[in-house]
Amino acid sequence: QVHLVESGGGLVQAGGSLRLSCAASRRTFGVYAVGWFRQAPGQEREFVAGFSRTGGGTFYADSVKGRFTISRDSAKNTVYLQMDSLKPEDTASYYCSASSTVINSAIRSPTSYAYWGQGTQVTVSS
Repeated sequence: QVHLVESGGGLVQAGGSLRLSCAASRRTFGVYAVGWFRQAPGQEREFVAGFSRTGGGTFYADSVKGRFTISRDSAKNTVYLQMDSLKPEDTASYYCSASSTVINSAIRSPTSYAYWGQGTQVTVSS
Protein backbone atom coordinates (compact mmCIF):
# COMPACT_ATOMS: atom_id res chain seq x y z
CA GLN A 1 0.00 0.00 0.00
CA VAL A 2 1.17 3.53 -0.73
CA HIS A 3 -0.13 6.93 0.38
CA LEU A 4 0.14 9.83 -2.08
CA VAL A 5 0.03 13.57 -1.43
CA GLU A 6 -0.02 16.15 -4.22
CA SER A 7 1.03 19.77 -3.94
CA GLY A 8 2.00 22.68 -6.13
CA GLY A 9 -1.27 23.65 -7.73
CA GLY A 10 -2.44 27.22 -8.05
CA LEU A 11 -3.57 30.03 -10.31
CA VAL A 12 -1.38 30.97 -13.26
CA GLN A 13 -1.77 32.99 -16.42
CA ALA A 14 -1.78 31.35 -19.82
CA GLY A 15 1.76 30.70 -20.98
CA GLY A 16 3.00 30.32 -17.43
CA SER A 17 4.41 27.33 -15.58
CA LEU A 18 3.71 25.25 -12.51
CA ARG A 19 5.40 22.25 -10.97
CA LEU A 20 3.27 19.68 -9.21
CA SER A 21 4.71 17.27 -6.67
CA CYS A 22 3.49 13.85 -5.63
CA ALA A 23 5.05 12.64 -2.40
CA ALA A 24 4.71 8.91 -1.79
CA SER A 25 4.85 7.17 1.58
CA ARG A 26 7.21 4.53 0.23
CA ARG A 27 9.51 3.81 -2.67
CA THR A 28 7.75 3.77 -6.03
CA PHE A 29 10.67 3.31 -8.45
CA GLY A 30 10.67 -0.30 -9.62
CA VAL A 31 7.55 -1.08 -7.57
CA TYR A 32 4.69 1.11 -8.72
CA ALA A 33 3.67 2.75 -11.94
CA VAL A 34 2.90 6.39 -11.16
CA GLY A 35 0.47 8.39 -13.20
CA TRP A 36 -0.79 11.96 -13.28
CA PHE A 37 -4.41 12.42 -14.21
CA ARG A 38 -6.65 15.46 -14.35
CA GLN A 39 -10.35 16.06 -14.15
CA ALA A 40 -12.27 19.19 -15.06
CA PRO A 41 -15.83 19.76 -13.82
CA GLY A 42 -18.32 17.65 -15.73
CA GLN A 43 -15.60 15.74 -17.53
CA GLU A 44 -14.06 12.32 -17.13
CA ARG A 45 -10.71 11.85 -15.48
CA GLU A 46 -8.02 11.80 -18.15
CA PHE A 47 -4.45 10.62 -18.28
CA VAL A 48 -1.75 13.28 -18.41
CA ALA A 49 1.62 11.58 -17.89
CA GLY A 50 3.12 8.57 -16.19
CA PHE A 51 6.05 6.31 -15.38
CA SER A 52 5.94 2.59 -16.00
CA ARG A 53 6.41 0.19 -13.08
CA THR A 54 10.01 -0.41 -14.05
CA GLY A 55 10.57 3.32 -14.16
CA GLY A 56 12.17 3.02 -17.56
CA GLY A 57 9.22 4.22 -19.60
CA THR A 58 7.47 7.57 -19.65
CA PHE A 59 4.12 8.24 -21.24
CA TYR A 60 2.30 11.45 -22.13
CA ALA A 61 -1.10 12.43 -23.40
CA ASP A 62 -0.92 13.99 -26.85
CA SER A 63 -2.47 17.17 -25.48
CA VAL A 64 0.49 17.83 -23.16
CA LYS A 65 3.39 16.33 -25.09
CA GLY A 66 6.16 18.87 -25.47
CA ARG A 67 4.74 21.09 -22.72
CA PHE A 68 4.67 18.83 -19.64
CA THR A 69 7.52 16.77 -18.23
CA ILE A 70 7.29 14.02 -15.65
CA SER A 71 10.31 13.34 -13.48
CA ARG A 72 11.19 11.78 -10.15
CA ASP A 73 13.50 12.09 -7.19
CA SER A 74 13.82 8.52 -5.95
CA ALA A 75 15.64 9.59 -2.79
CA LYS A 76 12.60 11.64 -1.80
CA ASN A 77 10.00 9.18 -3.13
CA THR A 78 8.56 12.09 -5.08
CA VAL A 79 7.30 12.36 -8.64
CA TYR A 80 6.99 15.76 -10.30
CA LEU A 81 4.96 17.15 -13.16
CA GLN A 82 6.53 20.23 -14.71
CA MET A 83 3.90 22.08 -16.66
CA ASP A 84 5.02 24.76 -19.11
CA SER A 85 3.19 26.84 -21.69
CA LEU A 86 -0.02 26.33 -19.77
CA LYS A 87 -3.33 26.88 -21.50
CA PRO A 88 -6.79 27.62 -20.10
CA GLU A 89 -7.85 24.13 -21.17
CA ASP A 90 -5.31 22.69 -18.73
CA THR A 91 -7.51 23.94 -15.88
CA ALA A 92 -8.51 20.94 -13.76
CA SER A 93 -7.90 19.09 -10.55
CA TYR A 94 -4.71 17.09 -10.93
CA TYR A 95 -4.32 13.72 -9.25
CA CYS A 96 -1.37 11.48 -8.64
CA SER A 97 -1.95 7.73 -8.76
CA ALA A 98 -0.01 4.51 -8.31
CA SER A 99 -0.39 0.90 -9.29
CA SER A 100 1.75 -2.15 -8.60
CA THR A 101 0.09 -4.24 -11.29
CA VAL A 102 -0.63 -2.08 -14.34
CA ILE A 103 0.95 -3.05 -17.64
CA ASN A 104 2.14 -0.43 -20.10
CA SER A 105 -0.75 -0.94 -22.50
CA ALA A 106 -3.19 0.02 -19.72
CA ILE A 107 -1.19 2.81 -18.15
CA ARG A 108 -3.47 5.54 -19.51
CA SER A 109 -6.63 4.08 -17.94
CA PRO A 110 -7.63 5.47 -14.53
CA THR A 111 -9.22 2.12 -13.65
CA SER A 112 -5.73 0.59 -13.66
CA TYR A 113 -4.74 2.47 -10.51
CA ALA A 114 -5.59 1.47 -6.95
CA TYR A 115 -4.01 4.38 -5.08
CA TRP A 116 -4.87 8.05 -5.47
CA GLY A 117 -3.95 11.31 -3.86
CA GLN A 118 -6.46 13.94 -2.85
CA GLY A 119 -5.75 16.16 -5.84
CA THR A 120 -4.48 19.69 -6.36
CA GLN A 121 -6.27 22.41 -8.31
CA VAL A 122 -4.66 24.06 -11.32
CA THR A 123 -6.36 27.10 -12.79
CA VAL A 124 -5.03 28.78 -15.91
CA SER A 125 -6.46 32.20 -16.71
CA SER A 126 -6.60 33.58 -20.23
